[in-house]
Amino acid sequence: METSRDWSVEWFESLKWLGIAFLITAVAFVVIAALLLRLTKWGRQFWSVSGNYFRGAGAWRVWLFVAALLFMALLTVRLSVLLSYWGNDMFASFQLAASALKSGDDAALSEAKTGFWDSAKLFTLLITIWTVKELVYLYAKLAFDIRWRVWLTDRVTTDWMAGSAFYRSRFIDSTIDNPDQRIQADTITFTEQSRTLALGAVTAIVSVVSFTKVLWDLSGPMTILGVTIPRAALVIVLAYVLVSTVIAFWIGHPLIRINFLRERTTADFRYALVRVRDAAESVAFYRGENVERAGLLSRFAEVIRVQWAYVYRMLKFVGWNFVVTQSAYLFPYLIQAPRFFSGAITLGGMNQTATAFREIQDSLSFFRDSYDDFAEYRASLIRLDGLLVASGESRTLPKLAAVDLDDAVRLDKVDVRKPDGEVLIDDLTLRLVPTDALVIKGASGSGKTTLLRALAQMWPYSDGEISRPAGTETLFLSQLPYLPLGDLRTAVEYPAESNDSTDDAIREVLTKVNLGHLIDRLDEEDDWAKILSPGEQQRLAFARILLTRPKVVFLDEATSAVDEGLEYSLYSLLRTEVPDTIVVSVAHRSTVDQHHTQVLTLTGEGPWELAPVAG
Repeated sequence: METSRDWSVEWFESLKWLGIAFLITAVAFVVIAALLLRLTKWGRQFWSVSGNYFRGAGAWRVWLFVAALLFMALLTVRLSVLLSYWGNDMFASFQLAASALKSGDDAALSEAKTGFWDSAKLFTLLITIWTVKELVYLYAKLAFDIRWRVWLTDRVTTDWMAGSAFYRSRFIDSTIDNPDQRIQADTITFTEQSRTLALGAVTAIVSVVSFTKVLWDLSGPMTILGVTIPRAALVIVLAYVLVSTVIAFWIGHPLIRINFLRERTTADFRYALVRVRDAAESVAFYRGENVERAGLLSRFAEVIRVQWAYVYRMLKFVGWNFVVTQSAYLFPYLIQAPRFFSGAITLGGMNQTATAFREIQDSLSFFRDSYDDFAEYRASLIRLDGLLVASGESRTLPKLAAVDLDDAVRLDKVDVRKPDGEVLIDDLTLRLVPTDALVIKGASGSGKTTLLRALAQMWPYSDGEISRPAGTETLFLSQLPYLPLGDLRTAVEYPAESNDSTDDAIREVLTKVNLGHLIDRLDEEDDWAKILSPGEQQRLAFARILLTRPKVVFLDEATSAVDEGLEYSLYSLLRTEVPDTIVVSVAHRSTVDQHHTQVLTLTGEGPWELAPVAG
């Protein structure tokens, strides 16, 4: 029986095809990618988010991975083409067998049986290669996603943390929502969908080219309403998919905006739930359950509103795609039936025509069917790019100039304003040396805490210069200290690296600040901000000072949650254990004054007064 291919040399022909196809595809891939990156907005956003992953030191490994994925995508197409020819031979053997049985031709029947068993052996070989290829391909795709996600998460997180962008981004014109979700969820969507859409597009285009050749060889003329269409099967499938794809894009275009809103509203609702969880005690004290419930359900209602918009749009989009896909199954048989009945094409050719028709239709439909995925991808890309842009803008905001100074603090013409430009502190100039202790006083709203924010280079509405010891030699403590997740040892040592201090040293400072009941719990991992009372947290902050022994420490209402006796004990401990440390305190209580040598009084309208603490 004559086969559709010379299978004895097919391995050589396939290797040659793979080599040529890989070179052409790789060049085309790079050229098209470069054009998209330059000419499209989303392409420029992609390069802004992840361009550094594909250039610079070590990028050759990434490109090697990409090349391997491209090669396996081409191998998938080649095996699909070979399986279509296998199907041709298999069904041709059935047709020959049926004809031989009808005519009683034993020789022809024997030939048909041989053709069938040869086809069965061929199928076993092809499907074995396919299975091995699929397992390797799956591993390569998932490994590529993981490596890229690790890099991207590090890149976005580092950028978000750099220059206190995670805090200062609240002061830019276009603030961003839910950076946590952008870093956690959108990086997954971005990396996976980038790979899926890119390889899917490559596979689709190469499949179209490959099966067009198959369909070209099998197609014949067809007359419709007096018009003869040459190569009818090929012409009809191309026209059919082109029209259906244009309509699908028109229907699916709103999905980009809807997916963006879905991500935002869902993240806002989740954030509101987290806030209630974190403030559970305060909400319970206020009996605020009804107010919180109303707020949560209001946000959830917005989630559902957007979800229904998504449902209605998806019904139209999926419904159209389903009609188009199902209708395509009958077309190749309708087109080739006259030629089959006339004997111009065999049953195997008929089956291969249907296979090639579906492959081309499916490949061209990839762009239509993937529009929803692309819409989700665009939403994630916009959110990641927005986070990076916001972080960059926050770092360009003004901040107090800082100069390293080994053993003193000097403020030179420091001005602090409200966001609307109203002056809080005007032309503040002073100098502090070791053993000095300054307490900042003033009415509420006079700018005491805002001054500390400005000195920490967090507040953008300020100018002037601060000179102080560099790095962790200068320590700022907020009213309610931040306690990181992890064990108690990490919480005490923060912001120093964990394990910088010995357990004995940690136990000693905890005992000194009246937290001796915690000395045996250093290895316990928990959310210590929920376990320790506000007073215990403030005492832990003083333990940090004793442990790290900074040259300068700024305290913002650091004893507001403890009684006056503990306050006296903590400040006395501070002045005796680290007597050379420069202390700057913001406080309302007059009992704090006795632990300081100078008092800075703010009026909140610009003027200020520096004087010794009254004896």
